[in-house]
Amino acid sequence: MRVELNPELDNFRAEISDWIAANRPPELVGLTDWYAPLMAGSDRRSLDTAEAHTAYRTWEERMLGAGLICPQWPNEVGGRGLGAVEMAIFHEELHRAGVPRITRGMGEALVGPSIIIHGSPEQQAWFLPRIIAGSDRYCQGFSEPGRGSDLAGVETIGVIDGDEIVITGQKVWTSGATRANMIFVLCRTNAGAPKHRGLSYVLVPMIDNQVEIRPIRQLSGKSAFCEEFLDGARAPLFNVIGGIDNGWRVAMTTLGNERGGRATVAHLSYERELWDLVETARKNGRDDDPLIRQRLAWAYSQVQLMRFSGLRMLAGLLKQKEPGPEASITKLFWSEYHRSFGELALDVLGTSALAGDDASRDSLGRWHEVFLLSRGGTIYSGTSEIQRNIIAERALGLPREPVPGEEGRATTSSSARGRQ
Repeated sequence: MRVELNPELDNFRAEISDWIAANRPPELVGLTDWYAPLMAGSDRRSLDTAEAHTAYRTWEERMLGAGLICPQWPNEVGGRGLGAVEMAIFHEELHRAGVPRITRGMGEALVGPSIIIHGSPEQQAWFLPRIIAGSDRYCQGFSEPGRGSDLAGVETIGVIDGDEIVITGQKVWTSGATRANMIFVLCRTNAGAPKHRGLSYVLVPMIDNQVEIRPIRQLSGKSAFCEEFLDGARAPLFNVIGGIDNGWRVAMTTLGNERGGRATVAHLSYERELWDLVETARKNGRDDDPLIRQRLAWAYSQVQLMRFSGLRMLAGLLKQKEPGPEASITKLFWSEYHRSFGELALDVLGTSALAGDDASRDSLGRWHEVFLLSRGGTIYSGTSEIQRNIIAERALGLPREPVPGEEGRATTSSSARGRQ
């Protein structure tokens, strides 16, 4: 099964493939596993070492010169205006060549698009080039202790002081905070307004600005997440995107920006991980166990379903169809799959999983980390429960889940609720 592309897109694929072949440094390919699954036990230190290599720096400079960093952004703000299908092709060719796509992380995927939509021309001219150049590296300041998935219930306070905003509060579960110098913060600037209103979206410097970063130790012993304590951190009012008290609209742009550019390659990392586990099963003789073989076959079928789902999304994009609740279906599918895969990985190890004989003294073994970290996939970026609610209400048209405090209000029809 494949999606037929038009001649223009076929030409784009050939152009990108030729450019990669002509410009990739040969030693870049084997430096690390550039496409290890997110949160699947990949070694951050290995990635950091690879990114410090001269070949990576050379590759970064060449991609920057070709306009292939943040290429999905519009031409007028420094991108190449690539659409979702072109981005999918771009990812496929990079993956096929075994070289990384140089990204600017949350600055590229989340902050930049929000500035493009909601920022003033002056804000776009200042912040976007800094993201492309890599001088501003962002982490996300949304989640707070005790708030769960209630993003609108944030308690971090922003107070206007002259031409600055002063922010006090705590954020948590922040990925990449130790490598960032900027944090985009959702804070409450109007306590008297309904909770979805009265919020502001602020770009806050993290260096020497009353922001304390504390790594959070995970079950694996690593600290991929952090918590931040903002004790009077300051930012110019110029750094408020979308205007004071209008942060909810900007936050929704940030959270809804995924457009399926990795749709056709998302399964590849999981596929490679699966074949690594099959090899582990062969080495320790577990490939003769009929139950293990059956579960490995199940895992293969799930990865192929990811591929078909990506192709379906790509076909929709070719027809100019915007992704809807499909994003929740995709997220729910891969996160629940990977949690089950982590359990399978330990069963493949058998009794040695208890002793950890593939682990060193100062770290867990690969499959132990997959087991522990894969469970987090059902929580971050929207819990599985939240994703099921979205699918039920927005895709299937079921009535909204009752909200505490709404008892006794006038009955609202399910069709009217679906429009809220």
